Amino acid sequence: MASRIHDGDPANEKRLRDFANTLNEKDRRRFAAVEAKQRGFGGITYIASVLGCSEKTIARGIAELDQLEEDPVAGRTRRPGAGRKKRSSPSLKRKTI
Repeated sequence: MASRIHDGDPANEKRLRDFANTLNEKDRRRFAAVEAKQRGFGGITYIASVLGCSEKTIARGIAELDQLEEDPVAGRTRRPGAGRKKRSSPSLKRKTI
């Protein structure tokens, strides 16, 4: 049975936030998932409030951790095709005289 670790220590919570802010999107989600799982019952809600993320984000991170071995996008931050689309400017395509 997992123990309940909800210490509420402001220094520790700041350390968690500071570290999470150095990570990319995928790693931050997985870090939050690991921290939440370590805390047991109520861990997802607690970590979501500390890190300022959604509980759904943490649940997604837990699902990703359960499937790490067959991760098709290992080493990538986003899925192929995800993210901001490239912007094309009509003025750049025009020929200048």
